[in-house]
Amino acid sequence: MPKLVDHEARRRELAQAVWRVVQRDGVERASVRAVAAESGWSAGALRHYFPTQDALLHFAMDLAAEKFTERARALDEHGVPPQEHSAPWRVRRLLTTLLPLDADSKVSAEVWMAFVTRARVDPVLRAAGRKGDELIAEWLLDRLRDAAEEGILRTGADPVREALRLLALTDGLALHGLITPEAMPPELMVQLLEDHLREVFPGRDLST
Repeated sequence: MPKLVDHEARRRELAQAVWRVVQRDGVERASVRAVAAESGWSAGALRHYFPTQDALLHFAMDLAAEKFTERARALDEHGVPPQEHSAPWRVRRLLTTLLPLDADSKVSAEVWMAFVTRARVDPVLRAAGRKGDELIAEWLLDRLRDAAEEGILRTGADPVREALRLLALTDGLALHGLITPEAMPPELMVQLLEDHLREVFPGRDLST
């Protein structure tokens, strides 16, 4: 009986190899040959799934956006104390997962930043990057509208503008945390985020 092959699982395995190469060596070095060596595959076998470097990078960035969606859903559904089910706490939890606060999240942030840099000259990657930003902004907007209905959003605040401000703030903190970690250590990133969230949700203590 022929062996069944999970092609989607193999594509995801290769995408993770792309992330490792990008994080270690940069986007430009994430060639088919380099990813094949990283994954233990032959270049010919890898080209069966991704014939070009661009195809590899596009899938890897799409998968990163998909993993964000899964992470946001998990944050909403699992292991959260009752007092942290409110919209402000859900926003805080999500945004802190986007910051380079530990080894794992630093790798994720570095890889995403490398993709975003490449996206300036790659229309397909740029579209994937927009998709990721739109997913985050949409999730934030839903939480902010929940907060407005509960009467805990700052008076006069526009949920759409606040979602964009939070996204821009988080991107900026992540960028500084990666480029100048000595000036922007993890604890300072969290403090600055919490400072802003207290303005968005007056009277809410979001510190841990």
